[in-house]
Amino acid sequence: MIKETPNPPEADDVSPYESADSKKFNDAAERALDHYLNPAALKSPANRKPSTMFLIAPDIKDEDLLAHTCESLAQASVMASDFAGYLEGPHRHTAMAIQQIVMLAELAVNRMLDNVELPKPALHR
Repeated sequence: MIKETPNPPEADDVSPYESADSKKFNDAAERALDHYLNPAALKSPANRKPSTMFLIAPDIKDEDLLAHTCESLAQASVMASDFAGYLEGPHRHTAMAIQQIVMLAELAVNRMLDNVELPKPALHR
């Protein structure tokens, strides 16, 4: 039996690029893989310098930090819940999931506050 079409059929070049440069494609593929699978290869942590615009005083007590964190998380939870009220469908579910994660973090901080040993008041004689 004789085939009427070649095996495989000839196709027009549909590439949007002028020429297929395998080196460029390989470099782009490596960057994409590094971006998703090895982000440390793109940017080393030593190059990142944290901002010093806002600093927490080094002498603040742990209990005060935890109390402030708890209040901030409570406020974030309320804001996420309120924002979710304006949304519908999957976006609402996402906002509610964020609110739940914030609420769980708030519960963890509250437990940490419960476990912080407060200094015993000195007895005056």
